[in-house]
Amino acid sequence: MAENKLKSQDADNLTLDEVKPKAKKAAPKQKKLSVKMPQNAGSEGDVNGKKPFKKQPNSEGSNVQTYLIIGLMIFFAIIVYLTRSVSTLEITSKRFEDMMVSHDVKDVVIVNEKNVEITLKEEALQNKKYRDELLKREPFPLTQSPHYRFQIISPESFKQDFDRINKSLPREHQVGYKIEQRQDFMQWLFSWGFFILLAVGFWYMMRRMSGGMSGPGGQIFNIGKSRAALFDQDNKVKITFKDVAGLDEAKEEVKEIVEFLKNPSKFTNLGGKIPKGALLVGPPGTGKTLLAKAVAGEAGVPFFSLSGSDFVEMFVGVGAARVRDLFRQAKEKAPCIIFIDEVDAIGRHRGRGMAIGANDERENTLNSLLVEMDGFGTDSGVIILAATNRPDVLDSALMRPGRFDRQISIDKPDIKGREQIFKVHVGSLKLSPDVDTKKLASQTPGFAGAEIMNVCNEAALIAARYGKETISMDDFQAAIDRVIGGLEKKSKIISPEEKLIVAYHEAGHAVAGWFLEHADPLVKVSIVPRGVAALGYAQYLPKEQFLYTTEQLFDEMCMTLGGRVAEDIVFGRISTGALSDLERITKMAYSMVTIYGMNDKIGNVSFFDSKGSEYQFNKPYSESTAQTIDEEVRKLVDKAYQHTKALLTEKRDQLEVIAQELLKREIIFQQDLETLIGKRPFEKLTTYQQFMATEEAEEEKKRQEAEKSEPTAEASAE
Repeated sequence: MAENKLKSQDADNLTLDEVKPKAKKAAPKQKKLSVKMPQNAGSEGDVNGKKPFKKQPNSEGSNVQTYLIIGLMIFFAIIVYLTRSVSTLEITSKRFEDMMVSHDVKDVVIVNEKNVEITLKEEALQNKKYRDELLKREPFPLTQSPHYRFQIISPESFKQDFDRINKSLPREHQVGYKIEQRQDFMQWLFSWGFFILLAVGFWYMMRRMSGGMSGPGGQIFNIGKSRAALFDQDNKVKITFKDVAGLDEAKEEVKEIVEFLKNPSKFTNLGGKIPKGALLVGPPGTGKTLLAKAVAGEAGVPFFSLSGSDFVEMFVGVGAARVRDLFRQAKEKAPCIIFIDEVDAIGRHRGRGMAIGANDERENTLNSLLVEMDGFGTDSGVIILAATNRPDVLDSALMRPGRFDRQISIDKPDIKGREQIFKVHVGSLKLSPDVDTKKLASQTPGFAGAEIMNVCNEAALIAARYGKETISMDDFQAAIDRVIGGLEKKSKIISPEEKLIVAYHEAGHAVAGWFLEHADPLVKVSIVPRGVAALGYAQYLPKEQFLYTTEQLFDEMCMTLGGRVAEDIVFGRISTGALSDLERITKMAYSMVTIYGMNDKIGNVSFFDSKGSEYQFNKPYSESTAQTIDEEVRKLVDKAYQHTKALLTEKRDQLEVIAQELLKREIIFQQDLETLIGKRPFEKLTTYQQFMATEEAEEEKKRQEAEKSEPTAEASAE
C-alpha cells in the first residue's frame, strides 16, 4: 500500500492511482494561445510545434483502382457503341414484305437462324421514308449496312414466305438470301466476360496482396516479410534529447548507446563492447516511446520501428520468419537500431497454459528473437530497444545479459520532473502571471507525462470556453479536477434526501482526515456530481513518500471510512455510496496482513508474488491460515471503524457545520475548513512548501559558496 496518490474520497470514492516519476520535453520560448488536441499516451504528441513523424501512405493502390474502373467503363461503352447490332433498325416481317414488293432490297442474310438482316439498294436509300429513318443512326453513315433487321420464328417458315414473295416479283427484281453463323460480340462477351472479369479481378488482388499496391490485406505473398517502418537519412526522426523532459537518469543511460554508435572507437579502444539491447520499462504515458524516438533522432543511424503485435499472425511460422527478415534487413544497414514497442506481445514466459504437445506460434517467434539477439550468427552493430509496461511477464531468457543488457526504468516523475514537463507543455500557451509551474507540479502527484499534457490542454480548452485572453491558475485547477474526477455535472438531478446523505458523507471524510495525525492534507470537498457515478468527493494532497508505517496506513483507512461512519451516526442507516471506500480499505487491510507483515498473529511473512506466476493455482498458505487472515482483516477493519466512529461522535458539532456549509456552497476549500472548525492540530509542510524550502536552501548554499570563492580569487590575484 505504499503508494503516492492524489486521492479523492467520494460517495463513489474517486481516486487516481499512484504515480512516481518522469517524462517529457524541453520548453519552447514562444508563447501564444493555442489549444492542442490530446495525443496518444502523452509521450507521443507534438514536440515544440513539430508534428509527430509519420510516413505518408502511398496512394498508388487507390489511384490504380480508380483508373481500372474508369477504363473498364469506357471500354464497355465503346464496345456497345460500335456494335453492329446497334446500327441496325428493328422492323416487322410485314414491312420487309413491303420492301420486297417495292424492289428496295439488295441483300438478305439469315444470321444464326434467328435474325434476318436487310441491306437496301443505293437508289432506295435516297427515298425520304428510308433516309430520314437511317440518318437517326448517327454517327453511322447512311451506307452503313445492314440497315434493317427482324427476328424469325424458324428458318423453314421464313424460307417458305421468302420464296413465295420472290416468285411474285419479276425475275430482275428477285433477291436471294445467304445463311451465316456469326458470333456476335455481345454474345461472346456474355459468354466469356465473366471469366475475363474474374481473371482481371484475380490479377488485381494478387497485385495488392504481393505488395504492388498499398492497402489492407496486402502482402499475402510477402507475409513473412518484416513490417518495420524504416527511418533513415531520407526519412529522419526529428525528435532529440532536448524534447525529452523529466527523464534525466534514463537519458544518461541511452546516451551511451548513441555515443557508441557515433564514436565506437572510444569504447573499443578500452576493450568495451556495444550493448546488445536496452529495455525501457515503465507505466503507460511516461515517455518510453518518446525516448526511443529521441535515441533515433540523436544517433543519426537507420532506425527500424515496429510493435510486438506486428509479429503475430494466424499462420504458423510467420512470426519467426518476420523476425529473421527484420534482422536480415538490420544487418544490411548496420550500424542501426531496432525498436520493438510493447515487446510483451511476443516476449511472454514460455510454457504457460500450454496443452501437452501443442505448438505455440508465439513461442516460436520468441525463440527466433532470442537466437537473432544472441546466437552464433549474431553480427555487431545492431542494437535493440524495446519498451514494455509489463516486465513481470517477460521470459527470463530475454532479460539476461547479452540480450537486453540494460533495463532502464522510466518511472512516473517526481515533483521536479513534473515541473520540467509542465514547462514544456505551457511553453506554447498564453498564461496569466499567476500561473506557477512549481505549484502545479506539487498539486499533481502521481501524474505521468501524458496526464500532465492532458491537464495543460484541458486548461486551454476551459479558458477558451469562457472567452479568456489568457489561461489562469483557476483554469488549471479546474483542469486537474476534470482529469481526476471526470466531467462536472451540475445539471444532474439529485433528490434533496440524496444530497443530504452525500453532504454528510463527504463531511465525514473531511472531518476524519482533519483530526487524524497521519492523514493527507485536504485540498477541497465537493458535492457536485462528477464522472459517471460520483456524487461528490473529497480531494487530498498526499505527501510524496515511498515508505508507509502501520500508523499511517491505519489513519488512511479511518479517513476512508469517514463517509460510511458519518452516515451511520447521523441517519442511523447506511447507503451504497461507500462502495469504492469499502473496496479500497479491504485491499489495504489484506495488503497489511498478507503482504507487508503488519499483523502480530500472521507475523513477519509476505505472500506477495513479485513474478505474478507462482501462486496461480495454489495459495502459498493453508486453509487454517486463510481463515486466520480473514479474521485478522475483519478485526483490523472493525478497529478502524470503531476508531473513526469514536472520533466523529466526539466531533459531531464540526461534522454538522461542514455538512451544512456544503449544502449551501457545494464546494469548500482548506481555508474554509480552518475558518469553520479551526486549524488542523497536526500541521505539516505540504509537498509544495517542502519543495520551495529545499530550493531556497540550495540557492542559499550556492550563494554562500560563491561568496567564499570570491575572497579566494581576490587573494590569488594579489
